Amino acid sequence: MIVGVVSDTHHGDKTKYVPPILFERFEGEGVDLILHAGDVTSKELFNRLGKVAPLIVVRGNADHLLFPEEEIINIEGLKVGMVHGHQFLGLNAQMLSYKALEMGVDILIFGHTHRYFYEDRIFHGKRIILLNPGSPTFPRMGSASFALMEISGANVKVEQIKVW
Repeated sequence: MIVGVVSDTHHGDKTKYVPPILFERFEGEGVDLILHAGDVTSKELFNRLGKVAPLIVVRGNADHLLFPEEEIINIEGLKVGMVHGHQFLGLNAQMLSYKALEMGVDILIFGHTHRYFYEDRIFHGKRIILLNPGSPTFPRMGSASFALMEISGANVKVEQIKVW
C-alpha cells in the first residue's frame, strides 16, 4: 500500500498556495491513502485531497475544523498512529517513542514542527517508526517537504519528497 503523508499545510490561514508537486506525486504514485498530521486549516484543501484518495486527518493547533486529536489505522498488518504534536511539551524521539508505546502503534506520524524527521528504532524491545513529513508550504530550518510511505507487511519504505 502506498500512503501519502503530509502535515502543516496551513491552507487558508497562511497561504492559498499548495505546491503542485504534492498533487502530482500523490496522483502519479497512485496513493491508496493520504494521512494529514494536522494544520490542514481549510475545508477546500481537505476536499481536494479527499478526491485524490481516502483521507484521514488529525487536528492541529491551527485547525478550526473538527478532526480527532489522535487516530490509529491498521495498514498491511501494522498499526499506524497519528497525532499533530502540539499537545506535548517536547517533540523528541524518546517522548514520541513513549507515545507510540502508549498508543500501541508500530508507526507514529506527527507534525507541528514543520521539519522532516524519520527514524526507525528499537525502543524498549519494540520496533517503532517515527515520521514527520515536514511542511510543503512553511518549512522551518529545512526543505519544504512531504512523504510517501510504502507498506508491505513489516516492510516500510519512506521517501521524503522535497518541494524545493
